[in-house]
Formats: sequence, structure tokens, C-alpha cells
Amino acid sequence: MRKSLFRLLLAALALSAPAAHAFCGFYVARADGSLYNKGSTVIYTRDGNASVITMSSDYKGTPAEFAMIVPTPKVLNRDQVTTVPAETIAHLDRYTAPRLVEYFDADPCNPVIIEEEVSVMVSEDADTKRERYEGARALGVTIAREFAVGSYDIQMLAAKQSDGLAEFLRGEGYQLPEGAEDALAGYINGGMKFFVAKVNLSRHSEAASQELEPLQLRFKSKDFMLPIQLGKLNGDGPQDLIVMALAREGRVQLTNYMTKKLPSDINVPVFISQAFPQFYRAMFDRMAPKNGAFLEYAWDMAWCDPCADDPLSHAEMQSLGVTWVRPDEAATPDLFVTRLHIRYSKDTFFEDLKFSVTDDRENFQGRYVINHSFDGDISCDYGQEYLAETRKRIKDEAAMLRELTGWSASNIASNIAKTVSKRYR
Repeated sequence: MRKSLFRLLLAALALSAPAAHAFCGFYVARADGSLYNKGSTVIYTRDGNASVITMSSDYKGTPAEFAMIVPTPKVLNRDQVTTVPAETIAHLDRYTAPRLVEYFDADPCNPVIIEEEVSVMVSEDADTKRERYEGARALGVTIAREFAVGSYDIQMLAAKQSDGLAEFLRGEGYQLPEGAEDALAGYINGGMKFFVAKVNLSRHSEAASQELEPLQLRFKSKDFMLPIQLGKLNGDGPQDLIVMALAREGRVQLTNYMTKKLPSDINVPVFISQAFPQFYRAMFDRMAPKNGAFLEYAWDMAWCDPCADDPLSHAEMQSLGVTWVRPDEAATPDLFVTRLHIRYSKDTFFEDLKFSVTDDRENFQGRYVINHSFDGDISCDYGQEYLAETRKRIKDEAAMLRELTGWSASNIASNIAKTVSKRYR
């Protein structure tokens, strides 16, 4: 019943739906490669034995003094060496960068409106309802209204991105038809809301760096590796390397060093919206593995939640060596992006980096969340409970921030005091 009903609703709405646009989520800031003073970025496209390596660095100095030495498995012909616009690399960097997202608490004294036509609603305790609403909000979905009509439970929803809405609906027990996310995206972009019904069975049986055009090398080799030893020779301290690997099958992993997932999906204080670069650098300095990589992003380019930028265009994919994606494909599930962040120095990483392509397609992104407390009147009965919950949340956020960054408790408290209403402190 649910599946056929939802298909019917989609089919009826599709007649007047606006065209779907590229996914783009709601983010505040991102930690792209520009945060690091001594760093380089490599895009490594791997398809079978074919490798395409595109290299960019933050070299400082006159272009005449620039030199790059990169070991390759064989002598390369002229047609195997080219340049790529710097913006293409910057675009993928922005798209995959760890991001900060924000949500705003709803009015705790204005709960869900129950329409007069409600006949019977299954009781739900307050804690369960809050958990469900918070879970929806974490996906960018707002449950605007819930009521019962005859044998149906009705929800009125608003959403910020189609993938979050699709995940929420699946969690509610709906089986979405193929292509549903693209259709939902068009309605969201058009500002539409969503009426959802299901049968209730209980009632119905930068720092002045030179801009140098990135170099690109194309070759075939059974070895999937990246030489870094020569790059260590001219380093005067730790260097940051960001590798964005593109493959058909799934996630790219290091085989000779450990890979650690970036601490993610963490609530942080509101003031971090004004200090995200400082937060991310401090967190990376404190938490990054000494002889390994941080996984910052792993997702295919068909969708993301939220997106920190638009997906790459087909022309950009082609320029990076992605030859298997057709120009007419609106979304690209066969292009999986892995972002690894490595910090190395002369006394670490004595082997060059070795990789393999896996069939692991589990999504991951470095994501940090700020929650804005409600600013209006909270004098209702539930308002005092919301006040206590919010104070605890802010206290927990401060403790987590101190653990991640090593910042002093007094400094964190001072910044919270500047950005959070006194009643919540």
C-alpha cells in the first residue's frame, strides 16, 4: 500500500515539477586545502591499470625558480603530460572538504499542531517524539504537522535537500521508487513542501602563494602508488598532502599505512562558525595519526548531504581522467571520491604511499554541527525542560571542543559567553 501510494503521489506531482538542479546542501564553512601553509594537493584517478595524476602545490616564490620532480613508472610521451586549470582542482577540493553545518531550534512552546479532524492518534511519549524530531532535523527535514485522517497518519514535511528527505522517508518505512531523489530535488528547489501519508495498522486492519597551473601525468602501471620521498627533501617542517582519489568501484585506501576516520558528526559551540579554520587546524594537529592518513571524505558524486559545492561538470571529470562517465548522466554513481589527508615530515613515512581500490561504498564526510538555541519566549511548561536540555547540550559541546582541540576551558567558555544567550549559560 505504501509503495504504490507514494508512486501515485510522485506521478501526480511530476506533471508540474520544476527541473531538478544539482544537489547543494546548507553549510556555513569548509576546511579546504587553503587552510595549510605548506601543502600540496593531488588528484589521482585510477581505472584498472590506467593512472592520471594531477598535482597542485602552494609553492612560494617566482615561477622561474619552480621545479617539480615526480617519479613515474616509465618514460612519458608528450601526449601523456598536460596542464589542468587550477579551478578544477579547487572545485574538487571545495566539494570534498570537511564542512560545518548549522540548524536552528524550533519554538519549544509551539509544538506540532494537531488538526481538528484527528480522530485517533497512537500515543507517543515526549522523549520518543523529541528524538524523532531531532533525527529528522539532523537530516535537514522539518516535521511541520502531524495528524490523523481516517486510517491514515499524515505528515507535512519541509526539507533542505533531497537525499536527507529520502533517508528520512525510508526510516519512516516508505519504499521509494527508482529516481525518487531526483524528483524530490526539483520540488525542494521550487520551495514546495511534502504531504506524506501512511496507513496506521492499529486503526486499520590563502597566504600570497604563487598560482601555478597544475601538472597532469597519464600512464599505465600495475602499481597504484604515489612517491613522496623526493618531496620530503626540500621541506623545512611538516607538510600536508591532500589526495583526492577518483575511481569507479568505491573507496581508495592506503595499503602500507593506517587510515583513520576523521572525528565527525560532532556538535560544536556556535562561535565555531566564526573560527572554523582555527578549530579544524587545532583538531587536526591534535588528532591526526602520526604515520597514517585521515579519511576526510568518501562518497560517490551522485549526491551528498550536505554538499559544500556543486558536483564536478562532465568537462571537469574528463580533464581529470574520468572517461567512463557519459555526458548525459545527470548524476554519477560510478564516480566514487575518496579524500585522504596526510601530514608527513623527514622523520615519518619512510615508504612511498601505496593504494588500492576497494568495493567499499560506505559514505563518510567530515561534518561538524552548530545548533542555534531558540531566542523567543520559552515560558511554557516544556520551555523549562528545553532550557535544561539546551544548557546541557552547550556544556557537552564545550567539553567535546576541549577534547578535540586542547583549547583551554576558560577560552572556550569566554567565546560561548559572547555568542549564546545568558539564559542558556
